[in-house]
Amino acid sequence: MTTLSLDPPARRTLIRRLPFLGPIARELAEGDADYPLYLVAAALTLWGCAFMIWGLPALVMPALVAAPLMLVLLVLITRG
Repeated sequence: MTTLSLDPPARRTLIRRLPFLGPIARELAEGDADYPLYLVAAALTLWGCAFMIWGLPALVMPALVAAPLMLVLLVLITRG
């Protein structure tokens, strides 16, 4: 029997095969140097469109998600 191990190249190809994250991962690894700027601009545009459609809840949701994540990050930093 052989064991299946996910070494970094195999994991990299697995991520690149995912429908939504694959093209993004490929562009970040091999694409244009300005791609991260376009990715941030697209995310901010989607957030602005969500604010126009759903109003204040769409504006507040990222802060509500970020608060527990920051708490976990602070705990991880404190633990070393």
